[in-house]
Amino acid sequence: MRNAVPPTRHDDVVPGLRGGRPRRCGRRVLAVLLALVLVLLLAVGGVVAYLTSSIGGGIARIPDAFRGIDAGSRPATSGGTTFLLVGTDSRAEAPTTGTDAAPGVDAGSQRSDVIMLGTLAPDGEHASVVSIPRDSWVDVPGRGMNKINAAYAFGGAPLLIETVEKLTGVRVDHFGVVDFAGFTSLVDSVGGIDVTVAQATSNAGVDFRAGENHLDGAQALAYVRQRHGLPNGDIDRAARQQNAIKALLATVQEKATTDPTALYSFATRVGDAVSVDDSLSNTGLVQLALENRNLRGSGVAFVTAPVAGLGREGEQSVVYLDEQRSAELWGAVRNGSVAQYADRNPTEALSSTPS
Repeated sequence: MRNAVPPTRHDDVVPGLRGGRPRRCGRRVLAVLLALVLVLLLAVGGVVAYLTSSIGGGIARIPDAFRGIDAGSRPATSGGTTFLLVGTDSRAEAPTTGTDAAPGVDAGSQRSDVIMLGTLAPDGEHASVVSIPRDSWVDVPGRGMNKINAAYAFGGAPLLIETVEKLTGVRVDHFGVVDFAGFTSLVDSVGGIDVTVAQATSNAGVDFRAGENHLDGAQALAYVRQRHGLPNGDIDRAARQQNAIKALLATVQEKATTDPTALYSFATRVGDAVSVDDSLSNTGLVQLALENRNLRGSGVAFVTAPVAGLGREGEQSVVYLDEQRSAELWGAVRNGSVAQYADRNPTEALSSTPS
């Protein structure tokens, strides 16, 4: 049901794509959705290889994402394909990634605000998405203990990849980074998404009722941006990010069989905002599509890395990960059992009705 009122201009406004670019917070929150959809869209609904090849030609590549990483110190491959997916805390008014990126803007010059590991299982029918809180206090190689999102600012893609691999023991096969300016047009291209909200909230002039809400692009952006007014702040916002991903994948899957025109429109817009590492060729995209053609949204497990508590390091507010349960989770990512981990640890799994 559509129940949101149009947003009005103020500091946290969510402007429509045509009326102006989203403000900084809008671009950074859930920016990684575009990269994740790029990966899963290839398979969800059985998108054909020729379409994948066409889309791939419009996606910008990031050069040297793995430059300087010691091959001998990297984790072993696990059989699946893992993407490190990030959205940046961009200060630029223009997009910093994708084919719309402004000349001279370096996507690696900012802190990564959203960090997810997306893994496609070897069986071609399952996948997992694991969110790592941006303020997680971790060891950044060569920099000591710091927030994980600082690694991208310190050393771009290579240092963030190295940091995540050291933290998780999971080998990163590909890297994607996104500006969030295109999110609203993606949602609108498939006619909106349906999300279920646990309790009534509002953000940026948009009201969300308890229960099912049908959201257009601007309303969906307000939904994933909300942090204040949620019981667990950023943790609940991460759950909303995953919930929006799940809803969008479900809609894309439906459009694959009922509205190919809308599906193509959606797919071609992905390249306007997302960039991936230059080791992922168009041929590689086609191969992923074929290998994962039986993947459906119901086969994707969504989990957030377990948190032991919150605290402060100097002037910084930080998140401390639960080392014991995190070790179990990273092992599950490596052996393809994230869904089973989620069953054993429901507090870290995406709820059917997140806040």
